[in-house]
Amino acid sequence: MKWTQERAAAWHRTQPWVCGFNYVTSSAVNTTEMWQADSYDTQTIARELGWAKRLGFNGCRVFVQYVVWDAERVALLDRFERFLDVAGENGLTVMPVLFDDCAFSGKQPVTGPQAQPVPGVHNSGWTPSPGHGRVVDRSTWLGLETYMTAFVRRFREDERVTVWDLYNEPGNSDLGNQSLALLRTAFDWARSADPKQPLTAGLWNASLGDLNDASLELSDVVSFHSYLDLAGLAQGVQGLRERSAGRPLLCTEWMARTFGSLFSTHLPYFREQGIGCYNWGLVQGRTQTHFPWGSPAGAGEPPEWFHDVLRPDGTPYRLDDVAALAASAADARRA
Repeated sequence: MKWTQERAAAWHRTQPWVCGFNYVTSSAVNTTEMWQADSYDTQTIARELGWAKRLGFNGCRVFVQYVVWDAERVALLDRFERFLDVAGENGLTVMPVLFDDCAFSGKQPVTGPQAQPVPGVHNSGWTPSPGHGRVVDRSTWLGLETYMTAFVRRFREDERVTVWDLYNEPGNSDLGNQSLALLRTAFDWARSADPKQPLTAGLWNASLGDLNDASLELSDVVSFHSYLDLAGLAQGVQGLRERSAGRPLLCTEWMARTFGSLFSTHLPYFREQGIGCYNWGLVQGRTQTHFPWGSPAGAGEPPEWFHDVLRPDGTPYRLDDVAALAASAADARRA
């Protein structure tokens, strides 16, 4: 059963303000490469989450890939447990994302060796989960149900898991309302596992009215994406507050420097408003998200990074970003 507004508010009062990031290992071109056995990179995870701790982050949002689970099952659950261990050792809570319609690469997920990133292209290898064919083919849904309930049931009481983000950007890649049935059913599956953490699916595209309405209707806590400047973010938050019946808000994707979505301007606002936030990217790597959306193949180094905080050696791209993170972390500790 969906949490009451009172239960959601009570949960929120027990939580620290989350200043987090969306995480893919710098050594992975997509979520398949991050999680499958041959390329799961424990050393990189430990190193990079250690850097995150030193920056002042206290949470991360991480995408899981259905096709890896379908191939490896219990091994993937154990691998995710090890990820939680490392995150916990570095003071980071984890928001797992189980389904995702975003498909920057235009490809569907497959296990095995992944294609090399296309030079200059933002997220050239990113694939959806479970894959668009499965979203619309109900004959595959028994496997999807088993995947979701296995994950939620295994970690349903794990305090290192803060929120379950069941479906990233439903309707992306021209799926539109074809994703609506799976979005609704995903909440049923997750609730059948009786998690102690709240469930959510983020609003991300104002034109997808039916999907946005369903996400608001089903989510215990309301999450959203915003890559807008401060005025645009504040306007969007005002609209969400009017529609969310007082439920806590989480911004699960933000920070795009060339759009005016900046640490220096946005972190104080999120902190003041009590909105947990997860910027896109930690370490520049094989996803190449320091390039902007739509960057052409062969593009040179962008004059200003779009996403990401650290260079591959752990040094900051911009010192003012690090200063803003440190100041926000200090404010949160004093609260």
